[in-house]
Amino acid sequence: METKPSQRERLLRYAAENYGTTPKYPWDGTPDAAVLRHPGNQKWYGLLMRIPSEKLGLAPGGTADILNVKCSPLETGSLRQKPGIFPAYHMNKTHWITILLDGTLPEPELFWLLDESYTLTMPKPRKRKEVHP
Repeated sequence: METKPSQRERLLRYAAENYGTTPKYPWDGTPDAAVLRHPGNQKWYGLLMRIPSEKLGLAPGGTADILNVKCSPLETGSLRQKPGIFPAYHMNKTHWITILLDGTLPEPELFWLLDESYTLTMPKPRKRKEVHP
């Protein structure tokens, strides 16, 4: 019997198909922590981790798969009011949020937030130097 891919696996597939991103696993001590980076500037636009559930204020004793994404500081407060979204774990809480990957947040919204994070962390266009006569 074939098992349905986890939300984490679907998210990684989405990043690969839409941005050509291959996850990087930079920490030996946490082999399931994956970073999603822009190919050009190497900025993070997503961080996948498995953390103790009590770190999010959930029932102790379990673990939670999460995704950290960057968002506009104007949106962080309202986003954190939604089920499945928390203040950023181990990131700047003004610019980042944590999303619980348990299906609470509908997948289209999850992918939209990943898209927003990707856009916010894109390389900035270079300014042209003005030539003065």
